[in-house]
Amino acid sequence: MAEYDLTGINLPFDPTAEEAVIGAVVGTKDMLGEVIETLRPEHFYIDRCREIYALMTQLYMSNEKIDVLTVGDMCVRHGVFEQATEARAFLMGALEHCPSVSSIAKYAEIVTEKYLLRSLIFASKEIIDAANNSADTADAIVDFAEQKIFDIRSGTQSSSLTHIVGVVYDRVRAFSDLVKSSRENGGQPVMTGLSTGFSELDKRIFGLNKSDLIILAARPGMGKTSFAMNIATNVSKRFRDKQICVFSLEMSKEQIVSRMMCSEALLPSDVMKTGHSTPEQLNNVMVAADVLQHLEIYIDDTPGCNVTNIKSKLRRMKNLGVVIIDYLQLMTSVNNFHGNRVAEISEITRNLKIMAKELNVPVIALSQLARGPEQRPDKRPLLSDLRDSGSIEQDADIVMFLYRNSYYDKTDPNQNICECLVAKNRHGETGTVYLGWQGEYTKFTNVEVKYSHQNQDNG
Repeated sequence: MAEYDLTGINLPFDPTAEEAVIGAVVGTKDMLGEVIETLRPEHFYIDRCREIYALMTQLYMSNEKIDVLTVGDMCVRHGVFEQATEARAFLMGALEHCPSVSSIAKYAEIVTEKYLLRSLIFASKEIIDAANNSADTADAIVDFAEQKIFDIRSGTQSSSLTHIVGVVYDRVRAFSDLVKSSRENGGQPVMTGLSTGFSELDKRIFGLNKSDLIILAARPGMGKTSFAMNIATNVSKRFRDKQICVFSLEMSKEQIVSRMMCSEALLPSDVMKTGHSTPEQLNNVMVAADVLQHLEIYIDDTPGCNVTNIKSKLRRMKNLGVVIIDYLQLMTSVNNFHGNRVAEISEITRNLKIMAKELNVPVIALSQLARGPEQRPDKRPLLSDLRDSGSIEQDADIVMFLYRNSYYDKTDPNQNICECLVAKNRHGETGTVYLGWQGEYTKFTNVEVKYSHQNQDNG
């Protein structure tokens, strides 16, 4: 925990519970497996208990024996105790005073609860200091306060320094789960993120990964909004418990849903506008409406919103899966940049990346492109075409462009092919993914295509 002036405040902790956890683990190695996923070294208030628990976790991960002798020896080697006799005496005392080894989960719950109470005290002090001393706006301080409480509730609050052992354990467990999933999948690779529903794209970016800021950019008419809505629908269908939040700054929620219904029902968009339909088309709309209404998709069409507004709304979601923002250049900043749009967009993208990390969800932000592609013989977008800011490329984990050559060349035999150009990818290689494009339905599909072009793929 950070250092604060907490004169007159008694920080809550339970020394009996902390020592009981140590005693239970020393008494029976397998007991650590019951609490290691939820109880971290930083949850302990007593320095000695915190250090011993971290060392026991290391032994557990190395599959080494955990008892009074092994833990005592390790404590001496790491400076927790000066003498082995002192270490063993403490551990034996913890074991003898442990009411019941089998009740370790209850003791761990008490330790964690006290930790959360201390976290609330520290957060409250930070909020008071920010309100008293900060030059920030009231909105910024409210956002800061909400974030502090949200972090505590979600178990992601930061401390001054965290021992690597807990993070290593998480990574080992996650990797072990991936290996198991791969074996169950016949030895095929598995994704770490949520599937977009587009198999070749998933292979390239490994799905939509937590804390990623993904920029999806294209010139007008390429279908970036449709592609984003297709991803939203695909993710929601596959991961029914995940909430998908769409912030549409350009189109109304009615327009967004109309597009989604056309894509789902394979209905030409002009039919939805005119009502001139066949009985079969009407039935398809009803079926599509029934599918969509059961999806956990939430749409906000508030114009000109900023990152603070969006973050505040997202914190209220219970099981957030993906956030989609359409589009970046219509967002506003809480600060006044006096017409400097480049600086304003730079702040917005930086805050979007921070938001993705704080909420631990993938954020897909749509973006306009400058007119550069229109002036080149090869009109495929480049990273330098991102409009208003070089920081978009810098802050993003993944940058994808949509490009349809048929938009410019009506004689192109590949009228229904769209190239998704992965121009930046922190998780792997860049390159081109080919998609099917059904323009009359505003729908993208998976497609197997042999597409010949001199600039086909840079990956």
